Amino acid sequence: MGVLMRAWGRDMKVVMLQFIKHTTANFGEQRAAAKMGITVRAMGDGFTWRSQDLDASADLARALWEDAKEVINAGEYDLVILDEFTYPMHYGWLPVEDVVEALTNRPEMQHVIITGRHAPAELVEFADLVTEMNVVKHPYDAGIKAQPGIEF
Repeated sequence: MGVLMRAWGRDMKVVMLQFIKHTTANFGEQRAAAKMGITVRAMGDGFTWRSQDLDASADLARALWEDAKEVINAGEYDLVILDEFTYPMHYGWLPVEDVVEALTNRPEMQHVIITGRHAPAELVEFADLVTEMNVVKHPYDAGIKAQPGIEF
């Protein structure tokens, strides 16, 4: 979100496609983006580990990836964020080779950020920058439920 804000602040065209968040998600980041005029599109079914139909979850991820490829190829955005996109690759729903090929052929100077844990080794090898965020301590561990404005 920090890069999205910095890019938007520099008049770059930005878009975020969310692969896990439910299509009806209306969390803090969606609300803020709407106020700023930034497109954030969610096309998941929520927390995949709670999914009642993993085949449907996989189909949603594949459909959004097809949309994402069109967004990337069109070249209308300077920054494309594929939020929680490592999970569809990690779960085997999308071939990593297809992702790397699409990113290899993206428009010059277009930045693509992929978020999520368990990034496939092939994606890590291809990437220009890889960071890892690890929880050291979290209020949830002490029984404090997710809080509006902090976790969502």
